[in-house]
Amino acid sequence: MTSASELTDHTGYWMRMVSNAVSQEFARKVSGEDVTVAEWSFMRALYDLEPTSPSVLAERMGMTKGAISKLAERLTRKKLVVREGSRDDRRGQSLSLTTKGRAKVPVLASLADQNDAEFFGVLTKEEHKALDRTLRALAERRELKATPVD
Repeated sequence: MTSASELTDHTGYWMRMVSNAVSQEFARKVSGEDVTVAEWSFMRALYDLEPTSPSVLAERMGMTKGAISKLAERLTRKKLVVREGSRDDRRGQSLSLTTKGRAKVPVLASLADQNDAEFFGVLTKEEHKALDRTLRALAERRELKATPVD
């Protein structure tokens, strides 16, 4: 019989366990504000760039234009984002947060901060910094650029 490593022998197993727990709790928190994690990520990216074209936002977030379009449509229906046609290019459009959407971003950011503090608060300050440095180094060296939305 061939031996097989245990699930718990893999760093990826532990990363996924932690990631799932952090993500699920954050999703629960933002759902109270009637948005999804993907919508929050979209709104936060738009917060610093508005007004901007869907293609620029797609590039910044590492998503397809189709995915950006779907998120924009959902957020438009919720009256958190507005699409405006370009004066120079009939096909072009820009996305901006509505007043309601702009006011919601700091609220959602506070929930993200709270979620991080609750989850990672069990670590010492040094452990938390080391974890953050390690994860950032992995993302950089692996050239991971897509905004995690799931």
